[in-house]
Amino acid sequence: MITLHGFPFSNYHNIVKHALMAKGLDFEEHITYPGSPELMAVNPLGKVPAMTTEKGATLSESSVLLEYLEDAYPESPLYPADPEQRAGVRRLTKLAELYFDLPARRLLPAVFGNAEIPEATLAEVREGLERGVAGLTALARFDPYVAGDELTMADLYLRYALAIPKIIGPSKLDWDVVAAVPGLGEWDAMMAESEISRKIDADQQANTAEFMAYLQKRAG
Repeated sequence: MITLHGFPFSNYHNIVKHALMAKGLDFEEHITYPGSPELMAVNPLGKVPAMTTEKGATLSESSVLLEYLEDAYPESPLYPADPEQRAGVRRLTKLAELYFDLPARRLLPAVFGNAEIPEATLAEVREGLERGVAGLTALARFDPYVAGDELTMADLYLRYALAIPKIIGPSKLDWDVVAAVPGLGEWDAMMAESEISRKIDADQQANTAEFMAYLQKRAG
């Protein structure tokens, strides 16, 4: 059986978890945190998520895990068969990662540690998110899914890439990033209603206290 190593509070862990569930694959979830001996045994970089395959191979990096799942279990694809359409989905996943998650992540020290963020950094983060908003406005179809009428990897990436912008946008930038993209709020609500999303969100909520305790221990 596949084992997914990581923790439910992590949005990248949850992208892979959602893909596993969307494909209907049996897997175990091994809750472990960055730098732990158990995680280091699977991923020498100590990062989540990581995976042990059915054949016992160990893999890491969320994009690698997702590509592996698509290659190894093609029966329930999360990419279109058409090469141009596949490339379009990949472009949307990269946009979600580079222009929503990564810029917003720079403000996490202010969320979890009350760190003071320089105005220049706030401006840079907003600029990055604005590029994401412009790109998504131009490229997303929301018909009803990001790339059209079928759920794809772009939906999974975007759902969890928005997790941090939803936190830091209103609280640190006085800006609702979701409302800035026409159709994004409706899509986000639709995605949240799926059985898989409800399960993942519930697991994330249940993991919150343990994850916060981990952060405090690491800071101390």
